[in-house]
Amino acid sequence: MDQFLMKIEQMHTFAESFITEDEIIQEARARGVELGSNEASTGTGATLKFLAAALQSKAIVEVGCGSAVGTLWLLRGCDENSVITSIDAEAEHLQMARAALEDEDVTPNRVRLINGEGSEILRRLTDEGYDMVVLREIGSEHLVEDAYRILRPGGALVIDHAMRDGKVADLSQRDEVTVSLREAIRGIRSDRARWLTLLLPVGDGLLIALKAPSKLS
Repeated sequence: MDQFLMKIEQMHTFAESFITEDEIIQEARARGVELGSNEASTGTGATLKFLAAALQSKAIVEVGCGSAVGTLWLLRGCDENSVITSIDAEAEHLQMARAALEDEDVTPNRVRLINGEGSEILRRLTDEGYDMVVLREIGSEHLVEDAYRILRPGGALVIDHAMRDGKVADLSQRDEVTVSLREAIRGIRSDRARWLTLLLPVGDGLLIALKAPSKLS
């Protein structure tokens, strides 16, 4: 059993290092460490870039931008006409994110940084107006429903840190945040009429759910 777990860890480490980060992302990550923010892992970032490119994303929303590690990865999967709306309740996070975007020479019209609660901002956004919604926190039961509403058919909901350091898979963990996240994931998985769902073991778990254009079985 120990050898099996060791092999799993080796595969995870290899997958995480398969795509490397450049200096700009590394510096943004270092700022995130100083802030204590929970940034996207390298493997998660690479997946976000891949998804953004595959969906030919023009409009993306992310809740919880931190120091903009995930934002930078998303930008690199989009063309120059795309727009990312990045929401964070912490003003200090937005300040660090702004520094990372300046390092990347991103024009202000490409990333809208908004200070506020994700649940409040999402409900104001346009129905079916977005290609991707990235959630790095599930602070409200309405977040998933609002994400569904604003996604276009075929668009992707992404939940980063979906395993919450293994707590979601451990049913003995009953703290409020873990239970809320566990129930949200279960709800998405069971709603096969609306979501096509995949859980990837990159980073701290990455849940991807495509908004179904029609009923799936």
